[in-house]
Amino acid sequence: MVIKVFLASLSGSTAIKKKQQDVVGFLEALKIDYAQLDIASNEDNRRWMRENVPGEKKPTNGIPLPPQIFNEEMYCGDYETFFEAKEDNTVYEFLGLTPPPGSKEAQQAENTQKLHNGSGTEEHLDDDTTKKEIVEAEQNGDAHIAELEEDDPDKKAETDAQDDIAEEEEPAEDDEESRKPAEEEEQEEGEEDRAEDELVSEEEEEELRELEED
Repeated sequence: MVIKVFLASLSGSTAIKKKQQDVVGFLEALKIDYAQLDIASNEDNRRWMRENVPGEKKPTNGIPLPPQIFNEEMYCGDYETFFEAKEDNTVYEFLGLTPPPGSKEAQQAENTQKLHNGSGTEEHLDDDTTKKEIVEAEQNGDAHIAELEEDDPDKKAETDAQDDIAEEEEPAEDDEESRKPAEEEEQEEGEEDRAEDELVSEEEEEELRELEED
């Protein structure tokens, strides 16, 4: 496969010359084989380029400007799409070529492939394993408690006794409150008895005084 770069050697536009030099220089830096096809001096090249650039890539006047890049008969793009590929480290993909081992684009493609094939599956497996471990731990914990109660009846009896004590302690406040009126009632009855005793004593003293006077 040969990369074809259509350019104009006699272009009077400084912007076009700069774009052509940028494309050619970058391909040479990557040591990518390419062929320069001049549309200024060769009418066939000019005609072929205009006919094979897709309609949506042509400007409003219908005449595409150089540089235009092809991989054999396959259209790759113009300078703008080439520049975007260069910025994204996807020039080989843009040109329809396999990136060489060790290149940034190859490493990037390898990492992307790992993410799709490996990491997602591993993460899913980790999630399923974690959920399974939690369920098993809960089941094992319940089974262990049941075994302890079966092996040690005294422990189960102690637990039941603690529950009964807790239930009995709840109405303790009610018993204390009901005890208070009873104590107050007994106190009032004692005071009445003392008052009656004092009254009897006064009557007895009065009778004794009357007997002494007689």
